[in-house]
Amino acid sequence: QSFPKTKIICTLGPKSRTVEVLEELLCAGMSVARFNFSHGTHDYHQETLDNLHKAMVNTRCMCAVMLDTKGPEIRTGFLKDGNPVKLVAGQEVTVTTDYELKGDSSTIALSYKSLPRDVHPGSQILIADGSIVLEVLSCDLEGGTVQCRCTNSATLGERKNCNLPGVNVDLPTLTEKDVKDILEWGVPNDIDFIAASFVRKPEDLDNIRRCIQERTGQPTDIKIISKIENQEGLVNFDAILKKTDAIMVARGDLGMEIPTEQIFLAQKVMIQKCNRAGKPVVTATQMLESMVKSPTPTRAEATDVANAVIDGTDCVMLSGETAAGNFPVKAVTVMGKICCEAESYLDYYSLFKDIIKFSPAA
Repeated sequence: QSFPKTKIICTLGPKSRTVEVLEELLCAGMSVARFNFSHGTHDYHQETLDNLHKAMVNTRCMCAVMLDTKGPEIRTGFLKDGNPVKLVAGQEVTVTTDYELKGDSSTIALSYKSLPRDVHPGSQILIADGSIVLEVLSCDLEGGTVQCRCTNSATLGERKNCNLPGVNVDLPTLTEKDVKDILEWGVPNDIDFIAASFVRKPEDLDNIRRCIQERTGQPTDIKIISKIENQEGLVNFDAILKKTDAIMVARGDLGMEIPTEQIFLAQKVMIQKCNRAGKPVVTATQMLESMVKSPTPTRAEATDVANAVIDGTDCVMLSGETAAGNFPVKAVTVMGKICCEAESYLDYYSLFKDIIKFSPAA
């Protein structure tokens, strides 16, 4: 079996953490194992990593280790009796920053204290991956509440993720949990990469490197992949690119922050800039999403992967497909075949010459 030049990152999870499955993933073409610290304990991830090391020894295939930080997040609160509530299009809802309050169909708690200050009438609040859209009507700074109108009918459960399009969220990129995950799990396990979630400015990278150096007493050789997931990260992209080791085009949260019809352009521009700067770039999220349940991808997904390769991506990433899908090994095999086919139509010598034109003279 021939492996593609484009590297494949696989997220490890319940369906892909045994030695046997990891061996199959390595033989199918997994280049980097992603440990998603939004889920699982240190002990859980340690067991998976130990199994990965055994699989590498057994197959004699090398694989890099990537720690993906949870990053800052805004979530809805708990609900009365713990039961989901029904929201109806057109109804008014009060969003409060009192996270201790248990919500219902008329009041929702949100974990972001600066919400009344940062949004304004006409702003949108997206909940549960955009399945619930609230339009802001008014803000009460003193009361810590925002009055909204629900634009669609949906059911809201507890602790759902939340996005604020166009808002520069006042939260640290590196949270206390992230610091603990990196210093107590990542550094001792000598990982290769840190995928830093929600990088918004170049100073975020300085903070991560400083944090590790203060613990180890020396500059870190762990490479940092900056995940571009919001409008602020896009605006500061050129400055981030200068300081980062690599870029990840994280289309999931990015699609919540910018209009859907603009995602393709953001992806192409970021890939092109990374190619010209000589920095690796990863294209991620929903690449073969249907293979979570189906043994074959949709035609649109296959085209998406191939177009990313032709655009110049260095890596493609599988998330739920390998972590929780029914066909983790098949997903990697299919991904590899699509990448190989796309690469066969690329003239790498001409591409190399084009990149040299944009490279500064020594």
